Amino acid sequence: MEIGAVEQRDEFGDIPVIAGVIAGGQAAPGSESVVESVEASLLEVGGFSGKPGQVMTVPTGGGGVAVLVGMGEELTFESVRSAAGNAVRAVKGETAVCLLALIPLDGAVRAVVEGLALGSYRFRTYKTSEDESPPPVRIDLVGADQVDVDEALVGAEATNLARDWSNTPAMDQAPSVIAGAIEEASAGTAAEVEIWDEARIRTEKLGALLGVASGSRRPPVLVLMRYQPDGAEYHVGLVGKGVTFDSGGLSLKSSSFMEDMKGDMAGGAAVAAAVIAIARLELPIKITAVIPFTDNAVGGDAVRPGDVLRPVDGPTIEVLNTDAEGRLILADGLGVVRRFDPDLIVDVATLTGAAKVALGEKIAAVFGSDSTVADRLLGAASRSGEDLWELPLFKDYRKSLDSNIADIKNITGSRYGGAIAAALFLSEYAGDGDWAHLDIAGPSLRSETYGEHVKGASGMAVRTLIELARDLSTSR
Repeated sequence: MEIGAVEQRDEFGDIPVIAGVIAGGQAAPGSESVVESVEASLLEVGGFSGKPGQVMTVPTGGGGVAVLVGMGEELTFESVRSAAGNAVRAVKGETAVCLLALIPLDGAVRAVVEGLALGSYRFRTYKTSEDESPPPVRIDLVGADQVDVDEALVGAEATNLARDWSNTPAMDQAPSVIAGAIEEASAGTAAEVEIWDEARIRTEKLGALLGVASGSRRPPVLVLMRYQPDGAEYHVGLVGKGVTFDSGGLSLKSSSFMEDMKGDMAGGAAVAAAVIAIARLELPIKITAVIPFTDNAVGGDAVRPGDVLRPVDGPTIEVLNTDAEGRLILADGLGVVRRFDPDLIVDVATLTGAAKVALGEKIAAVFGSDSTVADRLLGAASRSGEDLWELPLFKDYRKSLDSNIADIKNITGSRYGGAIAAALFLSEYAGDGDWAHLDIAGPSLRSETYGEHVKGASGMAVRTLIELARDLSTSR
């Protein structure tokens, strides 16, 4: 969908116009002329009062069509973005005009652009029937500046790119295929992509990644992305979990838990898409991203419970549960990114069901090497509209990971505190510098469509990483 900026318009003809209504039926600032031209009786009959989530298409007094969207009682960045997402799905026709950018709110243009671009997302690669209600081809924002529109689109398009990758079935997305897609998507930007094949991975001695990959006929790859603009002073290392399908390995998942495991590479998708966006925005910050991609499959050569793996750097690992594989490949990813000596390391992973149990389906967990690091991520997430909550890196739980025959084991054996135990495991490979871990197992997948969210892969963490890079590029 194309989003353009236009100056103030008074006449819209028969083009649908998106207008905002505050709870109680009052027009949002900038939407007065359209809302006031609608017969009040139509709103009463339809039960429309401006509550969040309400959308109603009605004729206007001038012979046009208005798509009225409820804004709720308070106009905030989040409510504007959500309203735009709800409204765009109700637009009928190829073009529309949107008045929501006229709301006198800092960042209103960005909120509207993100709501429109994210809310109109459709993944239809495998659909054979025509879409009965396709999103509009173009929407013009009244009162917006095209530069602001284009900048906001970068983050939204990156989120949708991560959604595409995470929604793609595993049969069509082998590790080498997603690596090639990342390389192709990076073309034309200043982001450099290097792909390590299985031979290179063996040469580099990434024993944990090779162990997880050993049960699959599809070889693993490691994607190394580097963005190094001139004059950049701060260096961020990113690591993404890229399990292209997770069967659980020999510790086999039940069928119901396996259904969504094509998306177990959502962390890797988010990292790759964020790097591409940061490069497109030309932010003055250095980025090194490491994304190991592999299946976790069942086969004659699969790693077994009780086996010991040797990652590229750090403690040897006794594997007691092959379904705790994400932390294994991240151990190697963290070991590789540390070679480049970043000032801050952030890993992103659909890591534990425990995080989802603790925080539900809409909130990701963040762990930080200290409170300052966690606060950086929380601030970036708040500005991006993504929800994070800090969980403690409680060191007293570390002893539960002690192994009798290796340096560390990959699970504790307890059903409690699983997200914390996984974060403590990763901390062994993150080094002594600043590090944060994002467990996006819950919000990586949306179970319903609402606001800017669409059922399916969410692209969670893309915009948080972009905001983090923007913040660190201007302040330390």
